[in-house]
Amino acid sequence: MELKVEWLGRLRYRAAWDLQRARHTARVAGDIDDTLLLVEHEPVLTLGRHASDDHVISPPEELERRGIEVIRVERGGEVTYHGPGQLVAYPIVRLRDRGVLLRPFVRALELSMGDVADRYGVSAEPRPGYPGVWVGPDGPAPRKLGALGLRVERGVTYHGIALNIATRLKDFELIDPCGMAGLDVTSVARELGWSAPAAEPSSERVQEAGSWFADSFRSRLDAAVAESQAQQGRKPQVAGAGV
Repeated sequence: MELKVEWLGRLRYRAAWDLQRARHTARVAGDIDDTLLLVEHEPVLTLGRHASDDHVISPPEELERRGIEVIRVERGGEVTYHGPGQLVAYPIVRLRDRGVLLRPFVRALELSMGDVADRYGVSAEPRPGYPGVWVGPDGPAPRKLGALGLRVERGVTYHGIALNIATRLKDFELIDPCGMAGLDVTSVARELGWSAPAAEPSSERVQEAGSWFADSFRSRLDAAVAESQAQQGRKPQVAGAGV
């Protein structure tokens, strides 16, 4: 089954939000194929539908000074930051048509983020109980490299993942990332010790990472379908509202 990939470039969050909801509506209606939207956002904070406002720890006047909007959206999860140098991917996928269950689908997203990190020479893996991918997940100081917050409505996914390539990590100090005070958020640039200008946010680098992510996700999604088929004899999972 086809997975169409669209690179949107650097885009303000609300514009991308409107676009993914339009694609979601079209996919529910069967008017388009499964689609993977790849984008880099201008600085923004987003909160999941049940996220606590208390995890935005920056004073409103500081956010206003920086021009950073706070937006509550439909996905699961707590507050996160999006900004230049970060790859964001929104899979618009009708799960039933592919015969894929939600948990294998989520794992495909996480493993695809890990595959991109590996292309750079950074080892990042899922951490049980903590959605996303982590550097040193089993060590004394796990560092979060990629976040995941998904929504499933009428059997079709939207929202998705954010992977830090050369993101300005200082902006994560505005929040308790993922609702976890003191969470150490990292990036490929930090892990590899990139110095300027390589460490600066670059849309070209994010687009390259997006291409790698799309290639990996196609393969990982096929594996998720196979895993789902193997689970059909057990109690099926129900596609929930968010992860």
